[in-house]
Amino acid sequence: MSELRKKFRDMMNKPGMIVVPGASSPLDVRLAEQAGFDAVYMSGYAAACVRWGVPDVGLVGYAELEETVRAMRSVSNIPMVVDIDTGYGDIANVKRTVEGMEFLGVAAVQLEDQVWPKKCGHMHGKFVEPRDVAVRKVKAAVAARKDPNLVIIARTDARGPHGMEEAIWRAKAFRDAGADMTFFDGPQSLDEMKQACALNIGPQMANMSETGLSPTLSAKELEEMGFKLTIWPSTSARIIVKQVSEFFAHLKKTGDSRPWMDRMASLAETNTKLGLDDVKAFETKITG
Repeated sequence: MSELRKKFRDMMNKPGMIVVPGASSPLDVRLAEQAGFDAVYMSGYAAACVRWGVPDVGLVGYAELEETVRAMRSVSNIPMVVDIDTGYGDIANVKRTVEGMEFLGVAAVQLEDQVWPKKCGHMHGKFVEPRDVAVRKVKAAVAARKDPNLVIIARTDARGPHGMEEAIWRAKAFRDAGADMTFFDGPQSLDEMKQACALNIGPQMANMSETGLSPTLSAKELEEMGFKLTIWPSTSARIIVKQVSEFFAHLKKTGDSRPWMDRMASLAETNTKLGLDDVKAFETKITG
């Protein structure tokens, strides 16, 4: 587990963009690793959507987070960045959350400054904690880690309710509090994204939530702008919502799945993706 944290820390220290897909389930993690990604992001939005079937408005707490991360880590051999929302409380809660995630072997945690219950960063009507509360929670996250290679990503949602000036103040304060990476969520233009990168406050994370508040760009474009890490947190979840909804509508109307067979994995392909070949190989090793 510590090796994965060291691997992710090394990725941060090397040149180049870190491209990280969002995961809603252990299946997403498996598929991301099989696709060759170097890291994966446990998305709070995507997990709320796919694993729990609810919107990302603070309905999923620490216990559900721990269950989700444990299941993902059990099938993963790549570094995992975990969305820990607000830390689910104040100083003591942040400490418990960071310690719990470190125990489960995650490589990085992302903590935000919204008031609980929080909302998806691209929803309207967000509220953020007072400055002093937000900063002390970042300090708590930094102090709670036992492995110095655990990366602390501090996110501010202040752009929505208070504008970029307040978001900039918070990002600088979070960096001064010991955060390894900062994350402005919900910038509403290319100029605002460039403004964030021009601050020279260390590595920054970008969020590509397509059709959300921010412009959608490629990893190359974001790297040229100055970002270090980019997540696509909810893309796979929204593909599931659209494609499965369309299939169910078709099946309800026709009672026939055959027109969809070229749009689904075969049973054999699915079993292979799930690791059935490894299970069979282990059984053969034991039974001869």
